[in-house]
Amino acid sequence: MAIEIERKFLVKDDSWRARVESESRIRQGYLSADARLTLRVRVRDDQAYLTLKGATKGIARSEFEYGIPPADAEAMLAEFAQGPLIDKRRYLLHEGGWLWEVDEFAGENQGLVLAEIELPSADQAFSRPDWLGAEVSDDPRYFNASLARHPFGRW
Repeated sequence: MAIEIERKFLVKDDSWRARVESESRIRQGYLSADARLTLRVRVRDDQAYLTLKGATKGIARSEFEYGIPPADAEAMLAEFAQGPLIDKRRYLLHEGGWLWEVDEFAGENQGLVLAEIELPSADQAFSRPDWLGAEVSDDPRYFNASLARHPFGRW
């Protein structure tokens, strides 16, 4: 079983932009999202994925992701997505020996910028870049599935 262990933070300034190594556009929608299982369809540039995520336990949860035809993903998003789609730009950069993903949201979540780091264990130490703000790993409002149901722009 694949386990995702990630920590999520608000981003307090734009100084991370100078370190960006790559970027992509992501559109995703949730076909089902409850405490036990989240089922997501994601289109990232020209590739598409179906992802199943289990219940979050601390900062860890099971995750299974499968590539699917982009046309199927678009059809699923159009027909089955609950709430508005998540639309964001994802920027990848290395800082302190770790890969960081910075998501800059558009659409109904415009103005929200989050950084995530995936870790090999829940107690893994890492250095915090200066541009990181408050940690929101335990705040369900910042889960993408929650942002689809209750967008940041409506808070």
